[in-house]
Amino acid sequence: MGSREATGDRRSRGGTPQAREVRIKILYTAICHSDIYFWEAKEQSPLFPRIFGHEAGGIVESVGEGVTELKPGDHVLPIFTGECKDCAHCKSEQSNMCELLRVNPDRGVMIEDGKSRFSIKGKPIYHFVGTSTFSEYTVVHSGCVAKINPSAPLDTVFLLSCGFCTGFGAAVNVAKPPKGSTVAVFGLGAVGLAAAEGAKFSGASRIIGVDVNPNRLEQAKKFGVTEFVNPKDHNKPVHEVLVEMTNGGVDTSIECTGNIQAMISAFESVHDGWGVAVLVGFPGKDDVFKTHPLNFLTERTLKGTFYGNFKPRTDIPLLVEKYMNKEIELEKFITHSVPFSEINTAFDLMLKGEGIRCLIRMEE
Repeated sequence: MGSREATGDRRSRGGTPQAREVRIKILYTAICHSDIYFWEAKEQSPLFPRIFGHEAGGIVESVGEGVTELKPGDHVLPIFTGECKDCAHCKSEQSNMCELLRVNPDRGVMIEDGKSRFSIKGKPIYHFVGTSTFSEYTVVHSGCVAKINPSAPLDTVFLLSCGFCTGFGAAVNVAKPPKGSTVAVFGLGAVGLAAAEGAKFSGASRIIGVDVNPNRLEQAKKFGVTEFVNPKDHNKPVHEVLVEMTNGGVDTSIECTGNIQAMISAFESVHDGWGVAVLVGFPGKDDVFKTHPLNFLTERTLKGTFYGNFKPRTDIPLLVEKYMNKEIELEKFITHSVPFSEINTAFDLMLKGEGIRCLIRMEE
């Protein structure tokens, strides 16, 4: 996909926002595993050149025609998926999969006119999931922008634009573990830790973290994880280990790795009769989920989730208020901080699995 230097643009101001578009001055951003996945371009037909980035916070600089709910100076979070508020999905209380604005990683242009708002020497630079936050300025569809409390610190609440909501919502909105229940979280990266935080928030009393990286144990305890299982430490499938540990299986499991075997293990580790498994991770193109039908017939439930089932414009401002009221914690997810000129350091930290989130500051 080209060098990492091609993934961001410090100088670009983005183009003039067209109808239903907003130009945002990005102040803070971070690298999410999805940026790495699409940057590496495995099993893909990549667009190039392209500006990555989708977890960020900023301030509205200007708005296009027809934008009435946002104005210059508003503090906002650009979101990689949107909420038009008019389609069947947006009107449903059960879905956040907006028909017009749902994420499309293969689209590198704006939906209004099929053109990019970025260019260099007259040639287009493609967008990424409608956000492209590795740029001082970006242009986003107004339906993909969450207006938030201006008193909220953007260098912290920007986390709500992707990773935190994906994991936290998987627990509180989808898995919904009962108080006193047992939850297994597969994968203890940022999303998995947010899922553990959500399980703790819901009142789970036993939260078992599953990860092949033993260095994540101590860190995970800060997010509510009470026990740790490393599949490499056992000579039997990890779902069998969990079933033995919990006298029949966990009440809820949340898979946050994208590894197909972890997905299967997460499902097969839940208790028959009431167990619920939730898939969060993004699988490989050719992955196939295989399990015996009897696992369903014995009343186990398998669910999937997208962005934690949060509606971007409706729910994210409310989550910001929960943070402001100290109902949820975010600071502990930020373990490193670098200026935008050192974005490659942030890439390296993600590739090495070090830390959780590296805050990238646009202003030195």
